[in-house]
Amino acid sequence: MPFLSDTLARVKPSPTIAVSNLAAELKAQGKDVIGLGAGEPDFDTPDNIKKAAMAAMDAGKTKYTAVDGIPELKAAICAKFKRDNVLDYTPAQVSVGTGGKQILYNALMATLNPGDEVIIPAPYWVSYPDMVLLAGGEPVFVEGPSQNGYKITPGDLEAAITPKTKWFIFNSPSNPTGAGYTAAELKGLTDVLMKHPHVWVMTDDMYEHLVYDDYEFATPAQVEPGLYGRTLTCNGVSKAYAMTGWRIGYAAGPEELIKAMRKVQSQSTSNPCSISQWAAVEALNGTQDYIATNNQVFKRRRDLVVAALNAIPGITCPVPEGAFYVYPSIDGLIGKTSAGGVKIDDDETFAKALLEEKGVAVVFGSAFGLSPAFRVSYATSDENLTEAMARIADFCDGLV
Repeated sequence: MPFLSDTLARVKPSPTIAVSNLAAELKAQGKDVIGLGAGEPDFDTPDNIKKAAMAAMDAGKTKYTAVDGIPELKAAICAKFKRDNVLDYTPAQVSVGTGGKQILYNALMATLNPGDEVIIPAPYWVSYPDMVLLAGGEPVFVEGPSQNGYKITPGDLEAAITPKTKWFIFNSPSNPTGAGYTAAELKGLTDVLMKHPHVWVMTDDMYEHLVYDDYEFATPAQVEPGLYGRTLTCNGVSKAYAMTGWRIGYAAGPEELIKAMRKVQSQSTSNPCSISQWAAVEALNGTQDYIATNNQVFKRRRDLVVAALNAIPGITCPVPEGAFYVYPSIDGLIGKTSAGGVKIDDDETFAKALLEEKGVAVVFGSAFGLSPAFRVSYATSDENLTEAMARIADFCDGLV
């Protein structure tokens, strides 16, 4: 339409949301669909957090707040960074937004100029490149292949940096792969970044607490203190605390950057929901015991899904270190034809045929920048996962 912005033409709607919406529509039509596209825990928000929200409402804490967060929440965030990441921040270095997505978007809007480049490892969360494009920048993709656990190397990062590079976006554990960088692997990347002082670092640590086996989380400014002054460390309460709908994300970084992000937010949404902020205070300051309990469930589900997928000829699924996703390669299935007569030319046709023929909704790999693969979210019941894996195996058995 002629009155729409040219900038809007540079971006596309979120494929993950589109898959979840399609699955919901098919269910509403009475079709038997198992949705494995949603990136949110199936656990309920813990009672202590809900009670804190109710107490805030009862106390009349329902008014506007400071644009980027109440003092109590900023203090809780500073305490969290000190406790979990050995990072010292003051409240003036903290920004709170309406979900982690707004935090990232505010930072990009506040810093990017036309022609600025942003390095994004692939596979990537679907929103990174489109947010960069909306902010006027240019995404630069660096592939982390499946044989390397979907991780990039220091050499890969070095080769991608140019004089135009403004940001390096780093997400570990990763959405969509669950890949987590060890402290040693991360140090290799930060050593490269130390050689390029014009490159800033944006970390998306949303899955920090969802880790398994012997994997230990680390974040760039923690591994390399020399990057502290040009790193925006981003996080939120959505995943670990099962608070996706509460919409609270946060970040800490240089005060001048935080001021610029506040300026953007002041002219867009203003403050995040006051009740959600008080709930987030309790999430960060209250008991953390249920995180380990939930992780045991996630690990069991991960192992169930990985074993089932790797038993299917033509599919290879690395074991992820964290998050609640797996990202199996379907390189061995490309070119085959489904029982319903669909030729599997790529991972998008695979995902569509799987949904239409077997009622399993997954997200195709090209949405995340690395094909041929698909993403499975195992944040659903064991029963759903067992049935979904059986349907995927049946679908693949029917390929010729």
